Amino acid sequence: MPVSRPPALRHPPYAVHVGACAAALLLLTACGNTSGTAAPKTPAAPANATASTGVAGPPAVRARKRAAPVPHAPVVRPREIPALGPKTRAAIPAGSRQVFVVTGDDYDSSLSTAVLYTRDNPSLGWLPVTTRWPAHNALNGWTDEHWQGDLRTPVGVYGLTYGGGLYAPPRTTFPYDQNPAFVVSGEGFDGEPLEGSFDYVVAVDYNRTPGVTPLDPGRPLGQERGGGIWIHVDHGGPTQGCVSLPLDRMRELLSDLDPAKKPVVVMGDEEALER
Repeated sequence: MPVSRPPALRHPPYAVHVGACAAALLLLTACGNTSGTAAPKTPAAPANATASTGVAGPPAVRARKRAAPVPHAPVVRPREIPALGPKTRAAIPAGSRQVFVVTGDDYDSSLSTAVLYTRDNPSLGWLPVTTRWPAHNALNGWTDEHWQGDLRTPVGVYGLTYGGGLYAPPRTTFPYDQNPAFVVSGEGFDGEPLEGSFDYVVAVDYNRTPGVTPLDPGRPLGQERGGGIWIHVDHGGPTQGCVSLPLDRMRELLSDLDPAKKPVVVMGDEEALER
């Protein structure tokens, strides 16, 4: 009886596929690309690209952030003396670095306040060096055109160039005339004694020759335009045309005034100074 042979074994499909792939891979590894055509390359990502995962690349290829603009520094303007209008400010000499501002409560009022300002640093402007002091002016208030006997204080900007008084001055560089002629007696408009009012004075250069003693009788504009306008010790009531300050404030003013700073007084009622 003939012996039957078992059927020939066939390679499983997957074995053929693996073997073929292995052979192809071996051929490519040994010979390279024998077809003469360059293998396709994956395009390089731009230097500043971000991976598809959303994770930024290394620092060397990260996009530089645009610097935020630097804000401009605010413009700092020199300080002006408050409550003075353009006309009044324009009347202050450019070379003056001390201004004594006397501000009347009203055109017809005899009550005022006073502050001393200095301008030692032009970039900073005018700065107050005293507190606001109480003061008196003439009985009838203020006037733009002073006449003898009108009992009003002249409005304007005037030099301060000489002081004086019955007593020796406090320590000061301001020119000063100590003289026994600085005496006064009698009563003021409210019945207050006037004695001691001229213990310390500073002459206001209205209708007078600047740089001479307050006792000088000269009147360049004529006697009818008045004169003898001083800043002096307060006697507790209105004046005939002067400005008066408490005794301690007069001493402080004389100590602070510096002729090298070419001091001036700016005085008038509030409305007039705002012009």
